[in-house]
Amino acid sequence: MSLNAKDKTIIRDFFKKISTRNEEIGNEALSRMLTVYPQTKSYFAHWKDLSPGSEPVKRHGVLIMNGVFDGVSKLDDLIGGLLDLSELHAFMLRIDPVNFKIFTHCILVVMSMILGEEFTPEIHLSVDKFLAQLSLALAERYR
Repeated sequence: MSLNAKDKTIIRDFFKKISTRNEEIGNEALSRMLTVYPQTKSYFAHWKDLSPGSEPVKRHGVLIMNGVFDGVSKLDDLIGGLLDLSELHAFMLRIDPVNFKIFTHCILVVMSMILGEEFTPEIHLSVDKFLAQLSLALAERYR
């Protein structure tokens, strides 16, 4: 699914609107991923506390959401714009790329939960397409 001009406008406007909720969304999405998909905890075994809302989870949730927001700023070239992040995850962190899709799914769930009626079907569709493209861009260096 490619992003058309309308999708890009919706994404930019929506992420600008939710920028103050970066920490809340990141924390909740990462907390959910670690709970619902416990196999993902193996990447964070060095943390002392993996419980939902713990300090390491909050910090890393913000870090991940900062990467998502970075992707929004690079909508016209996600693959090129996120190449460094792709290389980091592929070669240094060795994250299985399926986890990108798992995490982006958790982001969608959290956005729907937190924003309720503000997360319209039109916004949902554009954000879902963006997150799918983001996952593909992050998986680029695995090929």
